[in-house]
Amino acid sequence: MSQEVAQADVKTLVDGLNFAQKVERSLDLIREAHRLYGDFLVVAHSLGKDSCVVWDLAKRVSPDIRGFIVTTRYKPVETREFMRKTVARYPELRIFNNDAEIPDELYLTEPDRCCDILKVEPTRRAVREMNVACWVTGLRCTEGRTRTDFQELEERDKGLLKLNPILIWHEREIWQYLAVFGVPVNPLYAEGYRSLGCAPCTKISLGADERAGRWIGTSKCGGECGIHTRPLKTDYQI
Repeated sequence: MSQEVAQADVKTLVDGLNFAQKVERSLDLIREAHRLYGDFLVVAHSLGKDSCVVWDLAKRVSPDIRGFIVTTRYKPVETREFMRKTVARYPELRIFNNDAEIPDELYLTEPDRCCDILKVEPTRRAVREMNVACWVTGLRCTEGRTRTDFQELEERDKGLLKLNPILIWHEREIWQYLAVFGVPVNPLYAEGYRSLGCAPCTKISLGADERAGRWIGTSKCGGECGIHTRPLKTDYQI
């Protein structure tokens, strides 16, 4: 893909484009990546609102685009049911998880290790088993403090491109897209959640930071699970 994409001034784009322009830019990014990578382009679907937008955009580009979902034993009942319905509609979404035994309440004592085992390891497996050359995510630079340095196109793992096609969208534009195009979302949002994860590590919170309710009371409060910060194409052992 063009280096102009990777060098784009993200901060300028966030408030410099309107909703319709952002939708078209996102479609163009996915369209170009799909032209270059074809079946080796795969969408990572978190079952959150942002992933729902990206998945819908990808399907507008090509109905043949595949995706994967990483789930854990701690996902809320509502998320598991939403996953079931989503996969029933889109069987090209593969589910990955890790059933390895871990200490009780590891998420309290070692949250980073818990996420490495339950989220990062299955993501590595998805990338490997699905022969991914370019993975598409729902990252947005306006979500919180840990997501301000991402670019629309990145290569944080050598040989694995990451496309963040809605990086410059505001939260309100996510909800605008979901409403305009009638895209189903996880019912937990109706209860007041703004960012969704595992049940023990996700709370309803107020304030400007969407991710402030993640891992409250731990060393990684409002932080990252590791999927976007750990190496994915590696033989590194957890």
